[in-house]
Amino acid sequence: MTLHILGICGTFMAGVAALARELGMDVEGSDAGVYPPMSDQLRALGIRLHEGYVPGHIAAGTRQVLIGNALSRGNPAVEHVLDAGLPYDSGAHWLGDRVLTGRPVLAVAGTHGKTTTSSLLAWILDQAGLQPGFLIGGVPENFGVSARLGAPGAPFVVEADEYDTAFFDKRAKFVHYRPLVAVLNNLEFDHADIYPDLAAIERQFHHLVRTVPGRGRLVVNAAEPALDRVLAQGCWTPVARFGIDRGDWQVQMTSDDGAAFRVRHEDREFDEVRWSLLGRHNVLNALAAVAAAAAIGVDPALSLRALPDFRAPKRRMEHLGTVDGVTVFDDFAHHPTAIATTLAGLRASVGNTRVIVALEPRSNSMRLGVHAAQIAPSLADADRVVFLARPGLPWDTAPVLAGLSGRGRVVSSADALLSSLLAEARPGDTVVFMSNGGFDAVQRRFVQALRERDG
Repeated sequence: MTLHILGICGTFMAGVAALARELGMDVEGSDAGVYPPMSDQLRALGIRLHEGYVPGHIAAGTRQVLIGNALSRGNPAVEHVLDAGLPYDSGAHWLGDRVLTGRPVLAVAGTHGKTTTSSLLAWILDQAGLQPGFLIGGVPENFGVSARLGAPGAPFVVEADEYDTAFFDKRAKFVHYRPLVAVLNNLEFDHADIYPDLAAIERQFHHLVRTVPGRGRLVVNAAEPALDRVLAQGCWTPVARFGIDRGDWQVQMTSDDGAAFRVRHEDREFDEVRWSLLGRHNVLNALAAVAAAAAIGVDPALSLRALPDFRAPKRRMEHLGTVDGVTVFDDFAHHPTAIATTLAGLRASVGNTRVIVALEPRSNSMRLGVHAAQIAPSLADADRVVFLARPGLPWDTAPVLAGLSGRGRVVSSADALLSSLLAEARPGDTVVFMSNGGFDAVQRRFVQALRERDG
């Protein structure tokens, strides 16, 4: 059958497309912009891509259309689907119906760390010989693809997003997954464009909790009051709590930067782990993945042995290079907590080395200014900040600059950002790009400019 996917270059819908292709379907799709890395992955799979939401892109023989949650009524392609009476569905419902049914599903939810934790869990299960399938909202470096079916009947790891499903289904995407094991990694207010407050998101998380069977497991961060409130609404599944020096699964940091740690569970204490990731948040991501794997029978000792060979997903403190003495990272930052924890881990690793942050407030909540008061405090470990405030940002950046106490400046374009960074950076510095968008490829343009400067 021919399947057309609207919004195909988004990380989730691109993963759905890859799975549909692996199932033998003839897949094509449209997006407002056809851009890497997902466009490269899709073309390599033989999937046809169209730029723009033009009704004519949907072929006459199309049997079904999957509609991404970024599309609304009034979109020309959506209106064509409805007027033509074409069968349509959401990506999340299609995934649950066509791929997840009958398989042990491990769903990773939370405001932060979903992509890294999902990648860790898929890697652990792979190293345990279980040949898992997965769909992850990024590209795990250990696999090189964002989605695969895995072996028939094998466990399936899915990054479980609380964002709404589609214009016709305003429930969170994760209610379609029916997991056997659900990781509740953390919970803060986000997605201010669709949720009025944290309580509304907590209700969505409880909808997920309601779908986990009694024979399954909830793996829950032991230090999150919002998750305690979620479980207080009703819980019918055994709960395994995890945390730093607390919970059923405990981790002890043996290095300040998170590069080494030791895990305890019940009466077992395991050998120290040394790995390449940094930060307390990543240690907790690893602990959650180990606990989730244990819930389906994977020995924690085996899981922990897999961690030194784990490589962080693309754009999760991805090292782009060290050129002219300047070390450059790219990070998918979308919330002040994520910014603060990432920079804390980096600071513990680099010591007194100068850290320069290029920050773009691009997530819906950041663009709306919901987290504006928390931005400057989240940048406490940065020595210099270049803040990209594109025209049309609906809030005043002056309080952020004031909170940075002379450590920051605001620019209005990616080109101005590039010029500012090149003027600022000197050998020995670490530069971190933080945005959940493409940043107009300024990260790689900066690295190239450094190479040219180095001569």
